Amino acid sequence: MSYESVLDTFPFFFDGVDYKYKNKIFFSLFRYLGTGQSLASLHFAFLLGKSTASVIIRETCVAIWNALHAAVMGQPHKEQWKEIADVFQQTCQFPNCAGVIDGKHIRIKKPVRSGSQYYNYKKYFSFVLFAMCDANYSFRYIDVGSYGSRSDSAVFAHSEFGKLLHDKALDLPEHTALPGTTSPAMPFVFVADEAFALGENLMRPYSSRGLSLARRVFNYRLTRARRVVECAFGILANKWRFLHTPIHLKLETAISAVKAACVLHNFVRARDGFNFEDSLTHSLHSHRPSVVRGRRQGAAVREQFTAYFMSPHGALPWQLDAI
Repeated sequence: MSYESVLDTFPFFFDGVDYKYKNKIFFSLFRYLGTGQSLASLHFAFLLGKSTASVIIRETCVAIWNALHAAVMGQPHKEQWKEIADVFQQTCQFPNCAGVIDGKHIRIKKPVRSGSQYYNYKKYFSFVLFAMCDANYSFRYIDVGSYGSRSDSAVFAHSEFGKLLHDKALDLPEHTALPGTTSPAMPFVFVADEAFALGENLMRPYSSRGLSLARRVFNYRLTRARRVVECAFGILANKWRFLHTPIHLKLETAISAVKAACVLHNFVRARDGFNFEDSLTHSLHSHRPSVVRGRRQGAAVREQFTAYFMSPHGALPWQLDAI
């Protein structure tokens, strides 16, 4: 991001601030987010006290979140859900897909008096970044700060997004027949990995043991869609490289920095577009997959998708070679 674009986007934050101090705020914040340099490095580079640098990071990240959240990460309405699903169909060949969800560990130093709540199965301290993204690699919803010891399914169940989906309050479109068919009418779904529970609006892969050809094809098609969120996390971490290293900030400041990075990710995506090569590697770690039982309605929907992907209307020419 350029200096001018920041001033244009957040003019209120710099009102009445001396020009030299304004430069220090800009360069210290984006030097930290972009490189992950320590507060000691910022202290020597910009002649700022460590506590002052920490305050700058916290207050500016909160201002960025407040300024951009509604504009770049607002909850989609019915027509926008349809547009998201159309892009998933065009790019991933997964119809009626409204988004992809996943969770990642953000490595941190041990929070004060936190016990083992933030200690995850990979043997380090972290909190969870849970996200739902669209086919353009933009985050449509995030939940930041859950204990690193929690599973994806637990984070999802306690998140605002999970509650809205459970209560059918996301304003999803009415059930629609899959492309090339007239029936049955299928719900719009979100795609996830095996750590999440199967549901009418949430698809997960079949267990990998003893799968039929049709179920292996379904898992392949679901994976094609699910990789979108992995790429989104890769773009995020490679653009804002403080996510490649443990975050040595207070817990509240670390959470604010991650939230700011996510909305800046969407802001830059909308302005600059996307370079696919930048998304292939990242240092954000997935949760350990856990077996979670699904519901009968979800199993019926998944079977319908499985049959469709093997039908003349839904099959891809290369899918049998890819599994």
